[in-house]
Amino acid sequence: MSKRPVKAVIISDIHLGIYGSKAVQVYNYLKSIQPEWLILNGDIFDGWRFSPSYFPADHLRVVRYLLKMAENGVKIVYIPGNHDEIMRRFVGTDFGLLKVVNKFILQLDGTSTWIFHGDVFDVVMHHSKWLAKMGARGYGMLTWINRLVNTILVFFGRNKISLAGKIKDKIKGGSKDEISKFESTVAGLAIRKGYHYVVCGHIHRPVKKRILTPKGGVTYLNSGDWVDNMTSLEFVDGDWQLMHWNDEGTESTTATTKEEYKAESTEDAFLQAFRDVLRS
Repeated sequence: MSKRPVKAVIISDIHLGIYGSKAVQVYNYLKSIQPEWLILNGDIFDGWRFSPSYFPADHLRVVRYLLKMAENGVKIVYIPGNHDEIMRRFVGTDFGLLKVVNKFILQLDGTSTWIFHGDVFDVVMHHSKWLAKMGARGYGMLTWINRLVNTILVFFGRNKISLAGKIKDKIKGGSKDEISKFESTVAGLAIRKGYHYVVCGHIHRPVKKRILTPKGGVTYLNSGDWVDNMTSLEFVDGDWQLMHWNDEGTESTTATTKEEYKAESTEDAFLQAFRDVLRS
């Protein structure tokens, strides 16, 4: 199988260690590419729902292949998220071709991309972490039920559905308004820092959009997840592309949307609270 050369790939929210993780598809995707940079943007493992009795061979194979990629010269950056926050103990560690950081600025083809997981902007995470963990467990159970339901639907020739996707907004607080606030806040901070792109994970909402504010514009991207969406970001021909992987192994890109924010939204409120994110 030939590998596609690509300058950089960003992948997040694989959630290895839970039933809903599509580890087989992750492995097949990684086998299909030959990146110079691979950014693992958080929640690669799911420490919140980890069980010693469940870490199947398919999940372990992904870990082994990631290590193999590093051995073969791929520069890997690991940015821990909230579900694999245990890895934050190793922030600042540099193993040569593998480093662990809280955020990363990638310079490619005259562009700068600011990359971080995004949970730092999650109010629930900071004020009701126990509630976030309880919601995550409920979401994990729902993905297991979803898989069972889809197996039955496929058997009867019906299309698959995403029960998890339908109530994700309830669990992650990801209503349309809240997502807009999240995106505009992140974009506003990136504009102030002068970056061309800003990339997050965390909210499991794959998107590429051009966000404009009175102070300038930036391209905001979210790498999505490998529980529902099976998406990644690839830097191709001087631009980031949102890639979708399906069960047949083919890929497609989505077009860039454009949004204009008349005001700076809630970003000013976050500047003081999350000053550490702004340091580069």
